[in-house]
Amino acid sequence: MELVVLNTSGKETGKKVTLDESVFGIEPNKHAVYLEVKQYLAAQRQGTHKSKERSEITASTKKLKKQKGSGSARYGDIKSPTFRGGGRVFGPKPRDYRFKLNKALKRLAKKSVLSQKMRDNSIRIVEGLSIAAPKTKDFITILNALALNDKKSLFILPDTNKNVYLSSRNLPKTKVMKFNEISSYDLINAGEIVFLEGAVEKFQENLKK
Repeated sequence: MELVVLNTSGKETGKKVTLDESVFGIEPNKHAVYLEVKQYLAAQRQGTHKSKERSEITASTKKLKKQKGSGSARYGDIKSPTFRGGGRVFGPKPRDYRFKLNKALKRLAKKSVLSQKMRDNSIRIVEGLSIAAPKTKDFITILNALALNDKKSLFILPDTNKNVYLSSRNLPKTKVMKFNEISSYDLINAGEIVFLEGAVEKFQENLKK
């Protein structure tokens, strides 16, 4: 399985990169992808929701009426959940929504997404980006050359590149990340995945650990 390497003008360079079948050519496991995306989204939740229970309401504790003889239901104080402004029964409490997944399952999830993207012809490989200074205009020129200006794209770098990151930061449909920072959610959320030359080998090696 091979992909042609493009330059920043969108033209073929004549070079090819061999992709590992065990990473880009497996049968996608939808459940593994679902679990990792669920874990990612759960970790984004603040979990600071809170409602007051009966014991936390500030109000009178006087019994509203006598226990027997009224002909209606028994009532305690005004803080009862049956009254407006009373405490809430089984309301939300602050909690941590994060949960763990084993590394093998997370690797399987990433391989599944990449394999599906490969089937959809949504993966490209581009020569290294050289941006002298952080300029969004320069990055937009590259996007236009690659016909990605109207698509959600994820650029995967082999190493940290501050100028490339800063140049893309203001573009809502473009995300730039280092190869070891990627989650399945990032891969799914991108319409097109662009590997910079050298990032593919590192990404494949990272998934085999």
